[in-house]
Amino acid sequence: MEASHPLDAYSQIVSGVAERLTPKVASLRVPRRGGTGESLGSAVVFTSDGFLLTNAHVVGQASTGTAAFSDGTSVPFRVVGADPLSDLAVLRANGTTPEPAELGEADKLVVGQLVVAVGNPLGLAGSVTAGVVSALGRSLPARGRVIEDVIQTDAALNPGNSGGALADAGARVVGINTAVAGVGLGMAVPVNDTTRRIISALMRDGRVRRAYLGLAMTPGPVPAAWRERLGRKAGLLVAEVVGGGPAARAGLRQGDLLLTVAGRPVAVAQDLQRLMFSDAIGQPLAITVMRNGALVDVIAEPTELVAA
Repeated sequence: MEASHPLDAYSQIVSGVAERLTPKVASLRVPRRGGTGESLGSAVVFTSDGFLLTNAHVVGQASTGTAAFSDGTSVPFRVVGADPLSDLAVLRANGTTPEPAELGEADKLVVGQLVVAVGNPLGLAGSVTAGVVSALGRSLPARGRVIEDVIQTDAALNPGNSGGALADAGARVVGINTAVAGVGLGMAVPVNDTTRRIISALMRDGRVRRAYLGLAMTPGPVPAAWRERLGRKAGLLVAEVVGGGPAARAGLRQGDLLLTVAGRPVAVAQDLQRLMFSDAIGQPLAITVMRNGALVDVIAEPTELVAA
């Protein structure tokens, strides 16, 4: 059917993404600690040999569970590893799974781009919402930690859709949806070079050794008077400093604008994330910030945050 109205074209894209991805998104049933029922969520098949990707908060402390697909089949799974800081977890199904979804590249997203959220909260019926990318590079304080570099969309989510796919118009998975912030908020952990490194570590070692500063950040502009001198227009604005964390001990403050870390420019959250792996743990990290119109240098020593 040819699109005769803009809404027809929009609908065709959304329905096409849903048709391609719904069979590849599982409904998870995860037993809660102490035998007090089970948690529900979603997961995305991302390899042909049965690995699934979901949120760390969906699996919690569980080691096993059951994944059900839209064709009515279900398989047990074990939790290979989880990383609470990124809110990602990798599962391994013990049985046949559908063909994997194609992983995309979130770093190519632009604000205003169409995205489709696909979950499977009930096992036999997929859940699909659509919207646009509202913002990129957000930090999401949640449950005593900060999830960095999240994608914000106006595609509403509910907790059962946590762990499902956020896809572009080509049905490529560019994010893993997380409803950890609350019902109706569209947030997703991006699929990019940094999260691929996290996923590989979880598959290989079952955990991720991470360096941790304790900052929530968002991209922020360099004051106009400094742009020519610094040769740049943006840095990372500190929205929140976690009390007692390495950044707080180093003297970083809310409102500081991070310009360089370890001598490297930072303008989006992933610039900092790429530095926050095991080789930075316990090492002095030189940070230059702009504070009240002046450049300030501080030294922070990241601590280790090990995924459960």
